[in-house]
Parts: sequence; structure tokens; C-alpha cells
Amino acid sequence: MTTLSTKQKQFLKGLAHHLNPVVMLGGNGLTEGVLAEIENALDHHELIKVKIAGADRETKQLIIDAIIRETQASNVQTIGHILVLYKASEEKKIQLPRK
Repeated sequence: MTTLSTKQKQFLKGLAHHLNPVVMLGGNGLTEGVLAEIENALDHHELIKVKIAGADRETKQLIIDAIIRETQASNVQTIGHILVLYKASEEKKIQLPRK
């Protein structure tokens, strides 16, 4: 997992601003299928938004922790029910600023 500097997080937040969530977590919570979808989206885009609906604050935090643990992605930011994740793919599509 990459540790992002504040500067890099700011840069990624700017890129993520116009993105729509690519994965939605609903009543079924975090399933293998949802995790696979997140992994796939990260491989493809590197920077994605995940919408975690219908969970209370504690449950939402547990889900976020699990997603980060399972995908090895970096949590760029969480706003309300939206989680912004970053994980470099082999092709390194996003050029991060130096730390």
C-alpha cells in the first residue's frame, strides 16, 4: 500500500472531483463480488469512488477499513457516503507529484 503525502492526496482529490462512483455498496454490504468489482475498477482506473449507502457511521468505517485491507488501496478521502480510493496499476496511468 502506498502512503500518500498531503500534496499527493490534494492532487488525487482534484482528479476525483468529477468522478462518479463506480461501485455501490447496498444492503448486502461488502461481499466477495463487490470486492472483486472494486479491485477490477482500481486496476482499470487507479482512482475510483465507492458509494457506501445505508450504513451507520461505525459500520461504514468497518467497511472502509475492510476495503482498504483487502484491496491494499490508499484512502484518499471519505466524504459522507463516498470513499475515494487510489491504487497504482502496473501501467501507472496517473502521474503523482513528488512527495
